[in-house]
Amino acid sequence: NSSESHDCAKSILTSDRLQIVVTLSVFFNETWEAANCANCLKNSSEGLSNSTVEFLDLFNKSLTCFEHNLQGQTIYLSPNNYTEVCKNCNETYKMLNDLYNSLQSMNRQGGESGHSAHLCIDVEDAMNITRKLWSRTFNCSVPCSDTVPVIAVSSFILFLPVVFYLSSFLHSKQKKRILILPKRIQSNASLVNIQEKYS
Repeated sequence: NSSESHDCAKSILTSDRLQIVVTLSVFFNETWEAANCANCLKNSSEGLSNSTVEFLDLFNKSLTCFEHNLQGQTIYLSPNNYTEVCKNCNETYKMLNDLYNSLQSMNRQGGESGHSAHLCIDVEDAMNITRKLWSRTFNCSVPCSDTVPVIAVSSFILFLPVVFYLSSFLHSKQKKRILILPKRIQSNASLVNIQEKYS
């Protein structure tokens, strides 16, 4: 009976001792929320959002680039030397990383899905895998452009105490020490003579 469907559903769901259907339903709902799955979808949840599709496409291109450039290296070069991967896949990895950063900032403002939270777990996991491959496995590192200013500022700070003590030494008045000789007390013999004179 459709009018009693709510009570009927409730009695069926809670009929067993473990209430397995309710437990599974709660588990899947909590997993969906914790993984921020709605952030990968459009507002009406019709399908993946455009930004998610673009990211996953670029992610697949990055993995394909890694595989393609590894084929020639694994035979002839040592496993720690992945210069071809770093050189040939740098542009693709940079585009993927920039897109991920822009998705993060866009998602903080609501994004396509209308949910303001973390990115969905698929996007975050894909980026974590790519960054781990890029930095740990292939040991590709982008040289930091701030190296020269950091070295200059560090050198300046380390040199400051030397300048301070040198300037304080040069500008302070160096007084010569003048030794004042104490007047010596007359010898005992002369004291005896003086005493004899007055006695």
